[in-house]
Amino acid sequence: MSTALPPVFRFEPELYLQNFPEISLFSKSGFGIIGSSQERYDSVNFGVIGYGYWGPNIVRNLTTLEGSEVLAIADLSPNARKRAQKAHPGIKVTADAGELLTSTAIDAIAVISPVWTHYELAKAALENGKHVFVEKPFTSSAAQGEELIELAAKKNLKIMVDHTFLFTGAVQKISQLLDEGTLGKLYYYDSMRVNLGLFQHDINVLWDLAPHDLSIMDYLIKSTPEAIVATGQNHVSPHEDVAFMTVYFPEKVIAHINVNWLSPVKVRMTLIGGEKKMVVWNDLVADEKLRVYDRGVNVTSQDGVYELLVNYRSGDMWAPHIAQIEALRQELSYFVDCISSGHEPFNNGQAGLRVVKMLEAATESMSKRGSLVYL
Repeated sequence: MSTALPPVFRFEPELYLQNFPEISLFSKSGFGIIGSSQERYDSVNFGVIGYGYWGPNIVRNLTTLEGSEVLAIADLSPNARKRAQKAHPGIKVTADAGELLTSTAIDAIAVISPVWTHYELAKAALENGKHVFVEKPFTSSAAQGEELIELAAKKNLKIMVDHTFLFTGAVQKISQLLDEGTLGKLYYYDSMRVNLGLFQHDINVLWDLAPHDLSIMDYLIKSTPEAIVATGQNHVSPHEDVAFMTVYFPEKVIAHINVNWLSPVKVRMTLIGGEKKMVVWNDLVADEKLRVYDRGVNVTSQDGVYELLVNYRSGDMWAPHIAQIEALRQELSYFVDCISSGHEPFNNGQAGLRVVKMLEAATESMSKRGSLVYL
């Protein structure tokens, strides 16, 4: 995930509703969106476990959001604790995550730690009656994810998985284009997400980078994948540092993901092709992140002739307006509102579980050098 984030902006309910129409059944009241049948928290008190790479961004947003407060930060690293204390002198900093998990003053836990710790920490948080925000990927296995979802339902608690890209203006615009039929019948989703590093010691490049695209695909395509093929190789680490993944969906929709820790350049490029129009999403440019092309092919067949007539279509290109928002801030605002209102987030445990199941299938396929694995 890119370290470059847009400046913090003031949260506006109108923009929130515009970008997320699926939650418009809730009424606006003050800062956010509330349900009509449940009382809103005066403030949601958070504990944040993990202050490494992504944790500082979580804390920064939660401490500046109206309606939320960070009461404590936990990290095993003395250097991380020192940085946290310097940046947030008014927040308790500790090496013991158990203090946060058992605190009666804390309403929700943000688990921003290595994936192998997600299950135990999220389970302990839920058992102690706390809502959970979990960094991607959700868990190390589908079985762990299913157990956490069941526990959260039993306790009437919320799980949100940090699929930050779903809250970007680009993904919301692509979703709108698909829903409106601008692209026509969907053909393919093709993504390249590569850079030099950051190497992970506990997971391979698929588990590190592919959850971004898998969550985006899950949100945009809205159908259950049928099978997965994946290949990869490790070169400078014990885990695969270069990988390729193909996902087969119903109705001939196909998706391909190229992830790589060994690329000499950083690329965040996605192509989405439809029968009518095609989209190019370059997430690294400041302007015109999205370009919509009126290009494609029209195919017809001649009666009685075993030949296809192919007409190439080349029309205009246009760059739609994209809301300038900080996705993580929108996501955390949404989580606070879901806790307050009782609304179920669309990037909940089930969404996280679907991504983990695809990662498991890709891992199995990769271990068999590209064998097809059915879901």
